[in-house]
Amino acid sequence: MDSMVIDVRFPGGKKVLADFGDVVIETDQPVKSGGEGSAPLPSQLFFGAVAACSGYYALAFCQNRSIDATGLSLSVRCQPDERTKLVGTVEMELTLPEGFPEKYREAIVRAVEACWVKKHFEHPPLFSVRTR
Repeated sequence: MDSMVIDVRFPGGKKVLADFGDVVIETDQPVKSGGEGSAPLPSQLFFGAVAACSGYYALAFCQNRSIDATGLSLSVRCQPDERTKLVGTVEMELTLPEGFPEKYREAIVRAVEACWVKKHFEHPPLFSVRTR
């Protein structure tokens, strides 16, 4: 993997933009927190990335085996930990397409579990913050 640079900009209000060069991701805060509620919260994007990556792995699994993915879906539920007020449990439910081969049921679960974004929970990066 090449080095990734994300430039963050503040266009006004509570909006924050993460600029990846060719792609910009916008976040906002809810109205009750002084934002416009016009975009996802950063925390929603964080777990949305896990969901999207996991879904991609399920889709790729089917495509690589020429399995029709019509009806394939993934639902991700983030349950809070009342003690820490952080997400404590992430439950994923994969709905397999009609006619999905039984012999691949465990393998597609392993594929979803191999999500590159999710792997960062198992091997977290080191963070540093400095000023200039």
